Amino acid sequence: MSKPVTFPCPHCKKPSLWHDNPSRPFCSERCKLIDLGAWANEDYKIASPTAPELTEHQSEDDLND
Repeated sequence: MSKPVTFPCPHCKKPSLWHDNPSRPFCSERCKLIDLGAWANEDYKIASPTAPELTEHQSEDDLND
């Protein structure tokens, strides 16, 4: 019999089973809900390019031309 496939839980980093795990990729429902709460609180951010700074006489419409 082969050893079950495991991987680190994205939240707590403990080994987590891949097969027969309803909380996959997390090790438990608790870690899954903690991660969901972090998304809801906007703790995770995706970097985006910063817009050029506006001067007093420019508007955003001027930048789009």
